[in-house]
Amino acid sequence: MMPTPDPNAGQPRAATDGDAPESGQKRKGFFRRLRERLNQGDSWLTYDLAHLLPGGKVGEEFIEEMETRLLTGDVGVDATSQIVSGLERKLWRDELGDSRAVIDTIRREMLEILTPCEAPLEIPPDIRPFVVLVVGVNGAGKTTTIGKIAHKLKADGRSVMLAAGDTFRAAAVEQLQTWGARNDVPVIAQHTGADPAAVVYDAFEAARARRVDVLLADTAGRLHTQENLMDELRKVKRVLGRLDADAPHEVLLVLDGGSGQNALLQARRFNEAVGVTGIAITKLDGSAKGGIVLAIARELGLPMRFIGIGESIEDLAPFEAGPFVDALLAAPAPGAPR
Repeated sequence: MMPTPDPNAGQPRAATDGDAPESGQKRKGFFRRLRERLNQGDSWLTYDLAHLLPGGKVGEEFIEEMETRLLTGDVGVDATSQIVSGLERKLWRDELGDSRAVIDTIRREMLEILTPCEAPLEIPPDIRPFVVLVVGVNGAGKTTTIGKIAHKLKADGRSVMLAAGDTFRAAAVEQLQTWGARNDVPVIAQHTGADPAAVVYDAFEAARARRVDVLLADTAGRLHTQENLMDELRKVKRVLGRLDADAPHEVLLVLDGGSGQNALLQARRFNEAVGVTGIAITKLDGSAKGGIVLAIARELGLPMRFIGIGESIEDLAPFEAGPFVDALLAAPAPGAPR
């Protein structure tokens, strides 16, 4: 077991009482920031409806433009077809009289896709340790997401342990240890190049001995096309299953929201390989449009656990369908630059 390093000098600040459990006000603040950061605060879908609806009339040309925007916004073929079909039904019934009716129809169809996938991570009190195996490709933000989830769990009064299952990079272990120090939680690690399954095995035994509530296990990033590395993940799952027939209790796939349709391919492949039970989508700021959330929900129906919009510890929150759709469809402020 490698010791947790001193968090001083250049490390992130320690969590304080100011980092309280999320209140309704904090959640509102998070989704306000999401709205501001998605495509720089200007809805890529609805930003110029007045121009697209000369005289307030909706026609086939308008429907085609909406379809193009949805597809280029990473919404995916299946979700786009559902939304466009909803618009077409309203058009045939002459119920799309103005831009408000258009937005309401799009919102309703999006909520129909997303609401069944709104599923916050729940930790049953009778399972200890509750094991969360975190998987994904390189650069998706797995380790940072683990650190933020650990912070939230600690704020909720749960005991947490981290397992440094990414043994390929020394920097990955150091990063996880930094998060451990920041959140005052133990980190179980071995030397670089160690068997990830052995690390997770040791971590589970330590968590069980210490009666820890939640074990968050990091894993090395891997492309969904690297079959040998996917086999390694399967091995980690098998080892956990020998320790507890129900473990891991959650397989959390972390996806980069800016990777577009490639995120859907990753979700499909990881789900086939290791049985994903939850999704966390990160980096929904900058150039990310957020449509990939709809694509994954429509095609795979996997539970959406978290969304992230930045590096701050406050920039990860449980997924909520209503505020998320409102952020996607938010109109720009009057006079705001496009």
